[in-house]
Amino acid sequence: MSYLVLARKWRPRRFAELVGQEHVVRALTNALETGRVHHAFLFTGTRGVGKTTIARIFAKSLNCERGTSADPCGECETCLAIDAGRYIDLLEIDAASNTGVDDVRDLIDNAQYVPSRGKYKVYLIDEVHMLSKPAFNALLKTLEEPPEHVKFLLATTDPQKLLVTVLSRCLQFNLKRLDEAQIRGQITKILAAEGIGAEDGAVRLLAKAADGSLRDGLSLLDQAIAYTGGKLDETQVAAMLGTVDRTRVGALLEALADNDGARLLDEVSQLAEFAPDWGDVLDALSAALHRIQVKQLVPDVAVEADGIDAGEFASKLRPELVQLWYQMALDGRRELPLAPAPRAGFEMALLRMLAFRPDSASTQTMSASNATTSASTPRSAPPASPPRPMPEAPVASAPSPPAPAPKPANSASLANLDADGWVELVARSGVRGPAAQLAAHSGFVAYADGVLRLTLAPADEHLKGPAMVKMLAAALESQLGAVPQIKFELAEPSGDTLHVRNERQRDARQARAEDTFMNDPDVRRMLDSGAKLVPDSIRPLDDA
Repeated sequence: MSYLVLARKWRPRRFAELVGQEHVVRALTNALETGRVHHAFLFTGTRGVGKTTIARIFAKSLNCERGTSADPCGECETCLAIDAGRYIDLLEIDAASNTGVDDVRDLIDNAQYVPSRGKYKVYLIDEVHMLSKPAFNALLKTLEEPPEHVKFLLATTDPQKLLVTVLSRCLQFNLKRLDEAQIRGQITKILAAEGIGAEDGAVRLLAKAADGSLRDGLSLLDQAIAYTGGKLDETQVAAMLGTVDRTRVGALLEALADNDGARLLDEVSQLAEFAPDWGDVLDALSAALHRIQVKQLVPDVAVEADGIDAGEFASKLRPELVQLWYQMALDGRRELPLAPAPRAGFEMALLRMLAFRPDSASTQTMSASNATTSASTPRSAPPASPPRPMPEAPVASAPSPPAPAPKPANSASLANLDADGWVELVARSGVRGPAAQLAAHSGFVAYADGVLRLTLAPADEHLKGPAMVKMLAAALESQLGAVPQIKFELAEPSGDTLHVRNERQRDARQARAEDTFMNDPDVRRMLDSGAKLVPDSIRPLDDA
């Protein structure tokens, strides 16, 4: 009795049958239809995503007896022979077992001969990264300039191990991992064609366990069919995979939400009877918390139920608590190998969630206090000044009025604003960051009718970015009474800028520091004894 496994029976034979990888199919289809077919292709990606399958379909497209096209007939002798793995001009080489330079030299010698039957001789080298360095070097010249009748199709799961000289000679296509929905759809299609019943939960478990690899998913499907006797039941598939029942994760969350430590440890004891992978349980708990948080913060987005009522937990738990538990689950997963026993590490992660949680009363009080402060205090008000001593005489109990905000300079003083006044105004404005650099290097020209005219040296023009000008204007609002319109003139400032004044003050401090140091008797005595002073090592105390 001969049985063909599902992964081989349902291997795609045309580009249209491929699951995912549309970006690769589109590029190869366009190349075949336009006749611009490169001589070397490299397909990379994790196991079971279709690297060798695409290479075989591409070989059929090149050698189909009805002509080169992106849609081989699948009926001619060439297509049938390639599907059966017996086409003489398609040479599939396993680089893992043919790593030596002698194997590559045989390949190169063979490549000189024209194809026996087809139009092209196609070399499909699987796991090409396993070739030795001498083998790669022997292949390079042929890979760069092969005979016109030769095409190279290379496949690997580890492209980082390939030489750059090999990568530069190939068109590289990175095949993506398949998502759970794609794998679930293909498994459902195959089960319907095979006439096998299955629960949706069982299919979902198989798709998740496939971890992005359709071949792994079909291998697990074969195993599940044999394990369950023909009908895929979710409970039996979960037992086969060793996964945790999602309702158990929900029970853990229920105990945590109710702050019931005894029930929490009882649920852990019931889980232990199934000898689970405790790391997988923490992963399932993290995934459940993720769905709950999405339901809380983005309620319009549909989330997969997966055995847990995310909506119920979303209304029961506070968002900051969900975030805290999620972080604790990730930390517990990371620390699990360090625990004295896996179960002990898992229990400690749950007990940490039980012990540390934000206090709802203090959180609400803090939020109310912040809201009251925000409502009663204008945004532009300065920080409150320190409290003054109470007078000895009794005073009325009426609350004191808030300190008034600083008023902008009056119109007369702004009209008489000069270079020195501009420097003082900038210092009082509290501007910070790159905008402060722009203000410090700018010279004052005039201010009238809300327009502030400044000069900027051509060497400092790079400071005048639109964002920096906007930030400077906003910072000057408190001093000028309104957001000014700033216009710059490229010229050397006529008076001292804040930058020049700061440089002059810094030079004066440096000179005083050097003078004080050199006149110190102890320093003079050490210098007279042969000590040497390190150049530029003296700094003022306020610059240290």
